[in-house]
Amino acid sequence: MNNRRKLLLALGALALALAMPLASFAQQQPARIPRIGFLGNSTAALEANLVGPFREGLRDLGYVEGRNVLIEYRWAEGKYERFPALIAELIALKVDVIVTAGTPATQAVKTATTLVPLVMVAVGDPVGTGIVASLGRPGGNITGLTSIAQELDGKRLELLREVMPGVSHVAVLWNSASPLQVIQERATRAAAQVLGMKLLSLGVWNEEGLEKVLADAMRARPDALLVLADRLFLHHRARIMDFAAQHRLPGVYAYRELVEAGGLMSFGPSYAGMHRRAAYFVDRILKGAKPADLPVEQPATFELVINLRTAKALGLTIPQSVLARATEVIQ
Repeated sequence: MNNRRKLLLALGALALALAMPLASFAQQQPARIPRIGFLGNSTAALEANLVGPFREGLRDLGYVEGRNVLIEYRWAEGKYERFPALIAELIALKVDVIVTAGTPATQAVKTATTLVPLVMVAVGDPVGTGIVASLGRPGGNITGLTSIAQELDGKRLELLREVMPGVSHVAVLWNSASPLQVIQERATRAAAQVLGMKLLSLGVWNEEGLEKVLADAMRARPDALLVLADRLFLHHRARIMDFAAQHRLPGVYAYRELVEAGGLMSFGPSYAGMHRRAAYFVDRILKGAKPADLPVEQPATFELVINLRTAKALGLTIPQSVLARATEVIQ
């Protein structure tokens, strides 16, 4: 009997010894870290002013990159044809959510997957372009923020008229490969007609085409330049601003970055603010919310940025009525 008791005790001790390392191993296994895919239209350097606010928004919600969240960055470098391959890479990495800005990138993700949640940023008309069913009830796997861009280009033309009362011929740079830009170009043309302006329409979809239409603009000698909201132009802003400076061409732009690069003025929503707000949608999705149940938000703030150095170089005096509305003036 004693031998049997000793055997049972030994077997029990052995079982306990075997179980303890397994329990300890299970306790030591780290929880899975959420993975975010960030699909950039341009490059890391050119979109640092957008990625920074997005990271700040995540930090405000308790996410620290590399510690409790991972971000997989992919950059199209201004070449929209790269989107499908870059999106395929993110899907293969099993990201929990994808974040991207602009209509072309958003449509590329929509085509690639109906399963991976997508937080879009600064999409001009997500309903009109078929990205979501409605702003209040987007449906599907997509939600985020719209820039309602098609309503802004008429206001940009009005700003040109205020600064240059005699302006009558405006060159409009737009992306002919973007369904949204087709809508925007049409709306801009209608606004110009109301204002009695003639438009020189410059549709382009890549860097090679940009050089051609800039040459066309030089021959047509317009009074001013309007660049619609597309990441292609954000990526090539240095070239566009060099052209405007060389030909002393006043311009109004969708992005403040073009004004920082030497453009005259910009008017539009705060894209940095929208990228910060995108973190809210990511947080909700990581915590289990469905994109279909998260209403698409419109921008809360708009920026009018004016470059007085450029105005002086062009021999223009910005009216006080316009300066008073500026959110930032570059001296």
